[in-house]
Amino acid sequence: MPAVLVLLVLLVLAVVVILAKTVRIIPQARAGIVERFGKYKESLPAGLNILVPFIDKVRYLIDLREQVVSFPPQPVITEDNLVVSIDTVIYFQVTDPVAATYEIANYIQAVEQLTMTTLRNIVGGMDLEETLTSRDEINNRLRGVLDEATGKWGIRVNRVELKGIDPPPSIKDSMEKQMRADRDKRAAILTAEGERQSAILTAEGSKQSAILNAEGDRESQILRAQADREAAILRAQGEGQAIQTVFQAIHDGQPDQSLLAYQYLQMMPKIAEGDANKVWIVPSEIGRALEGLGSTMNDLKGIPQEVDGPRVRVDMGPTDVPTEAERDAGLKATHAAVEEAIAEARKSSTTSPDKAAKADRAEPPAQEPPAQ
Repeated sequence: MPAVLVLLVLLVLAVVVILAKTVRIIPQARAGIVERFGKYKESLPAGLNILVPFIDKVRYLIDLREQVVSFPPQPVITEDNLVVSIDTVIYFQVTDPVAATYEIANYIQAVEQLTMTTLRNIVGGMDLEETLTSRDEINNRLRGVLDEATGKWGIRVNRVELKGIDPPPSIKDSMEKQMRADRDKRAAILTAEGERQSAILTAEGSKQSAILNAEGDRESQILRAQADREAAILRAQGEGQAIQTVFQAIHDGQPDQSLLAYQYLQMMPKIAEGDANKVWIVPSEIGRALEGLGSTMNDLKGIPQEVDGPRVRVDMGPTDVPTEAERDAGLKATHAAVEEAIAEARKSSTTSPDKAAKADRAEPPAQEPPAQ
């Protein structure tokens, strides 16, 4: 009985081992390389596969997905003899599992070495500044070389990226100084442009202010001149009307010699007014004026008993403010009336020259008193 049990156990174990060697499950996006007696037989797809136990063997399991490999930084010498450290990232995919298995022993290491050598060739023809600013060009050229070289290995390089380009510390310091100098230069240029714009705007504001002030002064002077002109015209019109009124009133009153002598005596105290008038001269006609005044006080001769009133009334003009044309016409009319009145006065004064001559012969002129 124990022997039968041991036999059954061994039989079950044999069946399990045979099934394990016969049935093989390949994961998705993988490929199994099957060898029979050390020779390639076939590639197993994803899923359940049946093998001949103890004869067929899955030698390699190849990943068909896109893979990312980052290589450590490598020193590279540029055209201007500067050593820079460059690390790269490769994106590749196995397209032929058989070629990737039997054409190359370690395709990842091969891609790394090929990347480094190709990168040294590309960067060796560039200077430092071009290397730092030509990442896309380096990536495209590197990808083209790698894709061409790895095609026979069953590998397709999809993308190559330069993860970092590190120049020497001294070059970094110089680059920082240059960048700082460029920024200081741009800041100085922007400051100068701002000051220039500010000065231009200030000058334009001053110009506009001066223009507006000049225009305001000009308009103010024009308005002031027009006001002075109108005031002078109105003042002249008023003086002309006042002269005409006084002149007309004198003629309407028909003054005689006695009235004129009386007015003459009233004006004499005004002549002597003032602290500076220490000496004044009595005119020679003072005697005749006093005689006329005496006869006037005694007999009131020359003064009419009844006054008929003025013969002509003076028109004072309209009370409204006239226009410029009306003011000019009024001034002309006033000047004409004044000239006419003066002419009439001169004509009337020449009608009695004999009477004035007789008065001169009747009494000689009085002697002027000595100055006090």
